Amino acid sequence: MFLNDRLASVCETFALARRANRVVRQNFALAFAYNLVAVPLAVAGLASPPIAALAMSSSSLTLTLNRLRLRIGSRAARGRAVPAPAIAGDAAVALRPAA
Repeated sequence: MFLNDRLASVCETFALARRANRVVRQNFALAFAYNLVAVPLAVAGLASPPIAALAMSSSSLTLTLNRLRLRIGSRAARGRAVPAPAIAGDAAVALRPAA
């Protein structure tokens, strides 16, 4: 994020950090809710092993897909960002006074 001279990249980095923090909290809440329901059912013997394995796999898949939203969101944000000049000389040419 900081590989350019734009000050806006600092704001983009903070926005990404806020989104990452939000996703981590969501994943924690989802995992906590799953364990709150699944562990007592397993201890009581109400969940058969194949059903418990399927539920655990779906929980892991849900958390992974939730995390991937960060990667997709950061790519979209980079697509909307104003690109830096492709050649460093372009900026120097634009700042030269007219003759």
